[in-house]
Order: sequence, then C-alpha cells, then structure tokens
Amino acid sequence: MLGEVPIFELGLMIVALAVAASIAHRYNNSDIPLFILLGIALGPYGLGRFTDFHVGSTASAYEFIEIGAELGIIFLLFFMGMSFSLKKLRQHRGKIAVVGTIDLLNFAPGILVGYLFFQDLIVAFLIGGIVYISSSAVISKSLMDLGWERTPEADQMLERLVFEDMVIVVYLSVISTILLGEGASFTAIFTNVGIAMLFVVGLILFMYLKPDFFDKLLNTDSTEVFVFRAVGFIGLVTGTAMILGLSEAVAAFFVGIAFGGTEHMAKLQQTLYSFRYLFGGIFFFWIGMETDPMLFRGISTILIITIIASGIYKFFTAYYGAKFFDLDKLSSTRVGVGMITRGEFSLIIAALSAEAVGRYAVPEITETVPAFAVSYVLVMSILGTLLMQYVAKKDL
Repeated sequence: MLGEVPIFELGLMIVALAVAASIAHRYNNSDIPLFILLGIALGPYGLGRFTDFHVGSTASAYEFIEIGAELGIIFLLFFMGMSFSLKKLRQHRGKIAVVGTIDLLNFAPGILVGYLFFQDLIVAFLIGGIVYISSSAVISKSLMDLGWERTPEADQMLERLVFEDMVIVVYLSVISTILLGEGASFTAIFTNVGIAMLFVVGLILFMYLKPDFFDKLLNTDSTEVFVFRAVGFIGLVTGTAMILGLSEAVAAFFVGIAFGGTEHMAKLQQTLYSFRYLFGGIFFFWIGMETDPMLFRGISTILIITIIASGIYKFFTAYYGAKFFDLDKLSSTRVGVGMITRGEFSLIIAALSAEAVGRYAVPEITETVPAFAVSYVLVMSILGTLLMQYVAKKDL
C-alpha cells in the first residue's frame, strides 16, 4: 500500500530532511553529510534491501526527486553566483589569478592516487576534480556561522572559490562531453568547451552591455510576479545551456552573478532562498539514494590515502597562499583549514559519473567513482567544518 502512494514517499523524505537539518543546526555543523546518509538509509540500497518499500520506489516519486535534484544544483549555483559581482572580479583579478594558480596544484593528489589505484586516466581525472574543488556552500555557511564574513581570511577563501568555480566551468564541460557525449574525441571536447565558453562569454557580454536589463526584469511591486520572472528566467537560461549540452550548474552560476549585481539582491534572497534549501536538500538526498554503501568496502584504502594526502596538500597550498599576501599565522591557518571542506561540486562530478554512457559506462566510473565521492565528501565536509570551529577558538 505504501509503495502505491508517491506523495507518502516524498513526505517521508522531506520530514527526514527537516529532522536532519534541525540536528545539524543544533550542533552548528553542515547538514550535507546527514542529507546524504538519509538518502542512503531511506533509498533502494538502505531500506530497499529489506522491504519492497523505499523512497523512490514508485516511478513518479523517483522522477520528482530526480528533477528536484537538478533544481537543487541550479539553485545552489545560482546563489553561489549571487555572492560574486563582475565589479569585484575585475578589482581582485590579480589576487584571484595568483591564489587560484597556486590552488591548481590540488588536482595533483587526486590524479596521482586515482591513476595509481585504477591505471585509468579518465578515472584519475574524475578523482582529481572531486579532490580539487572546495565546497563554496559549506565554507560560506561556516564563515557566516563563525562571524568571519568581513575578515581578510574570508576574502582569501572567497577569491580562491571564485577561481575554482571558473576552473570547474571548463572541467564540467570537458567531463560531460567525455562521459555523456561522443567519447574522448579531441574534436568533440574542443567543440563542447568552445560552445561553453561562447555561452559564458555571451552571458558576461550581455551583463556588461545591458546592465539595466536585469533590474528592469525584476522591477515589479508584486512579489508573485517577481518570483515568476526570476525563476522563469533562471529556468530558460539553464534549460538552454542543457540543450546545448552544457552544465546547468555553470549557467546558473552566471545568472546568479547577473542578478547579484542588481538592486533586487535582498529580495531575491528573501523570496528564493527557500528554493535553495528545499531542492538543495533533495539533491544531496538523491546522491545518497544513488549510492550503494556496500561499495565503500572496496575503496577504504584509496579513501584513507586520498583524505590524508589531499587534506594536507590543500591546507598548505591555502596557508602559504595566504601568507604570500601578508596574512598573519592565525588568519593563514583559518584559510588553510577552511579550504579543506568538500561538498556540492564534488557530488555534481559524482552525479555525472553515475550517468556515463557508451564505453565509459563501466563499474569503475558509474559505481566506484560516485561511491568514492560520497564517502570523501562525508568525511571532508565534517572534518573541515570541525577544524574551522576549533581554530576559531584558538589564538595561535
């Protein structure tokens, strides 16, 4: 009977997310790990192992969760883009280039460990991306929780995150072409990246040449009309990007930058932030649903080695990058531990891996890489958050 009522499955999922968010809030920690664990527990590889009923057991419930997860990616990246502005990017481009170039070294541990264990360049490239990218969402939340928003270390972390997000724009274009498109043909990759860059450059030029467009688009006294216009535009642009074979995350990020430069930023946060909470939670839950915890047993060694190697590497590249800009020992340490956190982008890479087609639809990519990403994010998101809280109490 339960398996015949999709709305019950969705209600169970949302109530479970609410409980998890309450627990995370009470202990001042990230809710991402709890959402993922809930997805595993209530999904086909948890509850579904013991009974015919689980969240997503009916086709309509699963489709809703899948679409909700996609909307989660869009709203997560939209609000991430809103935290940046073209003006700030221009003003800080020199510092962003320096700290970002240093930060590129963090691809190395994942690529090396991935190739050492799997002897496959594509798997190594995927693990390199998972290990490289810090979590803008978790780090931004921690900065606000700790009251570090207006500190020099916050500026350093955000500048690094801007660069990483720009790198991931290209990275996602490349791996989506390889995994979901025509394979590893250099022509296909070059074409897809070229289209991605044209799309992004087109958005930036439009923002630059028509700065009043977005203000006028959102200029209305009706909150209802405001929400429809904002969400409709976000949907059209991200949908167009997907039709072109690009990542919806990339498009949402730049739409966020565009809207973040308007006088309506506060109203956007007030009216749309609930979308980010709801669909972002569904995205992390969906990641858990798609992950078989039995696969964790086969990746324990690579997981431990990668956590140690990438954690130390990330800390020191961030620490000495901050010291390069004359931050003191305490501030540099805060930057170092803050950048350890991994989250949403690593899971987006995992989601793309799980959907690989053609000759790349092999267990190492569709099963092992996502399982690695989930377990890695679980550990690093908790570790990074706890270290930030610990350092906040210390006077080094």
